[in-house]
Amino acid sequence: MQQIELLKSKIHRVKVTDANLEYVGSITIDEDLMDAANIIEYEKVQVVNNNNGERLETYVIKGERGTGTICLNGAAARKVQKGDILIIVSYIQIDLASAKTFKPTIIFPDGENKI
Repeated sequence: MQQIELLKSKIHRVKVTDANLEYVGSITIDEDLMDAANIIEYEKVQVVNNNNGERLETYVIKGERGTGTICLNGAAARKVQKGDILIIVSYIQIDLASAKTFKPTIIFPDGENKI
């Protein structure tokens, strides 16, 4: 069966709240945003920085619910500044027949990273 890759989840335009170079890696995302976007802990995501054009891949760890936390950790912290605007996306491998009716989850948080 033929598989293709589609957009699964998108968090459109969230603000970086922190960057932690000393952490081992990943992106910390407020658990409310994760739930709303249908993203789970340890899922691979692509992070696109609207401010500087940087793109990177990492995995998600849960941030404290209701805080609006968006924190790049480890080496990825060098790719952002606090206040930068990001788009966070994940993809799914899906068979071609199912792909024709699949609908991604896309959320548009406000300026405080709230739904």
